[in-house]
Amino acid sequence: MIIGVTGLYAAGKDTLAEYLEKRQGFVHYSLSDEIREECRKRQMKMSRDNMISLANELRRKEGPGVFAARVKAKLEANKDYVLTSIRNPVEIDILKKIPDFVLINIDADVKNRFSWIQRRAREGDPETLAELEAKEKQEKSSDPNKQQLHKCIKLAKIVIKNDSSIEGLYEKVDNLLSDLRKRFHKRPSWDEYFMGIAQSVARRATCDRGRSGCVIARDKQIMVTGYVGSPLGVAHCDEIGHQMKATIHEDGHQSNHCVRTTHAEQNAICQAARRGIPIQGSTLYCRMTPCYVCAKMIINAGVVKVVAENDYHAGGDSHRLFKEAGIKLEILNKQIEKYSNQ
Repeated sequence: MIIGVTGLYAAGKDTLAEYLEKRQGFVHYSLSDEIREECRKRQMKMSRDNMISLANELRRKEGPGVFAARVKAKLEANKDYVLTSIRNPVEIDILKKIPDFVLINIDADVKNRFSWIQRRAREGDPETLAELEAKEKQEKSSDPNKQQLHKCIKLAKIVIKNDSSIEGLYEKVDNLLSDLRKRFHKRPSWDEYFMGIAQSVARRATCDRGRSGCVIARDKQIMVTGYVGSPLGVAHCDEIGHQMKATIHEDGHQSNHCVRTTHAEQNAICQAARRGIPIQGSTLYCRMTPCYVCAKMIINAGVVKVVAENDYHAGGDSHRLFKEAGIKLEILNKQIEKYSNQ
């Protein structure tokens, strides 16, 4: 679940995000953190006015959705996120393309908000009600490359009224979370189910260059699993380090590979052989497109379908081999796995 939070100055956005992060296990990203990073690079004072000015400059140069795009690139699957500092409608257009994204407006009376501003005494905060109203006017620009908080607020389909105690706000958030979890719960498909198990199997892997797991299933039943690890009785990468070998390719470029461990797919096939488990007609689930050696073993073992979570940047030969052998290859995500020095 990904919750985007918008709202007026000091309405309680950070309080809500902090609660989700510390009490509910969400990961918090603020789009303003991207602006702060730019401030640090330029050695600018980290004031609200400077950040607004810099943000508007970057929106003009890189597009009004620049900060949302940067944060979106950091998000990982199967995690809960809360995103704050959403101040431009284009940012919402980018974020709402993410599955299970929901936008919330947290709303509070201006007098309450000014009272909270005085209580927190943060540097750069307005010191009078008139100054607060003037600053908020800056955030309601008609320029599409600037802050358009008023338009963001209108796009939020869920509103939380922050009109009581902090405990009252937490209770409203808990009730909302309960409703959202019911709305967003999706029973996984069989491919998603077995891939999730393969991800858990990968936690046993012993090479930190690629902690991969593999599940081989048939007729909706797990037959065997495997993970990246050294041969039986041999030390692992996590214990003594990598065993790197250079490979010179036919086009002349050189790549480097750790050869100490056996790949997850190979280990799964070996486990089936050791235990006399026939895997003809099965489906193999793995982290990425299998390497060329694994692909040949998969074909000869009688596997008829391969489901990879991601594609492998050097998987072209395997793609061609599977096609020639009539093995169905499905890649669930568009993400391409890359390794350093390859």
